[in-house]
Amino acid sequence: MTKRKTFGNVAFYLGNTLIALIFVSPLIWMIASSLKPEAQIFKGLNSLSTFIPSGASLNNYIEVFQRINMWKFIGNSLFYVLVIILLDLLVNSICGYALAKFEFKGKNLLLTLVISLMVFPAEAIMLPMYREMADLGWINSWASLIVPFVAKCFSIYMFRQFFLDIPDELLEAASIDGCGPVKTFFKVVMPISGTVYATIFILDFVAHWNDFMWPLLVVTGEEKRTIQLAIQTFFGSKPINYGPIMASLTISAIPMLLMFIFLQKYYVEGIASTGIKG
Repeated sequence: MTKRKTFGNVAFYLGNTLIALIFVSPLIWMIASSLKPEAQIFKGLNSLSTFIPSGASLNNYIEVFQRINMWKFIGNSLFYVLVIILLDLLVNSICGYALAKFEFKGKNLLLTLVISLMVFPAEAIMLPMYREMADLGWINSWASLIVPFVAKCFSIYMFRQFFLDIPDELLEAASIDGCGPVKTFFKVVMPISGTVYATIFILDFVAHWNDFMWPLLVVTGEEKRTIQLAIQTFFGSKPINYGPIMASLTISAIPMLLMFIFLQKYYVEGIASTGIKG
């Protein structure tokens, strides 16, 4: 029995390792290619040597920063993504808390509406959103990048699911101590809800950091250009050199990699604690 269990564990971990390597192989290839000379990038694609940066150098990265103002575009993306996240965490957590812990007329109808709107893809409402931004005169402004994405039905639902598990006795104790609803939320609920906040933070960061279509529609100048739009410029000038493209893609991936490395624990806990219940 012990040998069978050991064999099963070995097979399980080897299988998971193999699957992980398959999924991460494009990332490894991208990083390796960013360090290769142009002529070496597509050589040996049918062998493991393609993952080894022969003749490695930082020339592609140097070219990226010489051709475009990469620091500015990184700063633009960080600014608008972090503002969206902060407003999302504040606004939608309050909405989720109200749906979880307060009783009011129309609550069930509102919750049904929130859940129903989650099925609509962003592409279905992109044109009406663009028309609204144009009518407000917000094209090529920070408002057009930020305001449409502050309220999110998915975030409201995630917060609501998490807050359902907070004991009512804890909130009643805070009320006895003289805390009103607002103070209870900020002083009691928020400090014990780090996992769900981290989960929403990660999901928001990945979604908006990688967003290309919406910034392409509403950003018309270079002043507010995001990193994804900046990378696209490497495809617009001929000859197309894939070395700088791989280098710029690697640069854009670094913030997400760092975020997952440091926040993955909270992400897993947050997903587990906001499962389908109630």
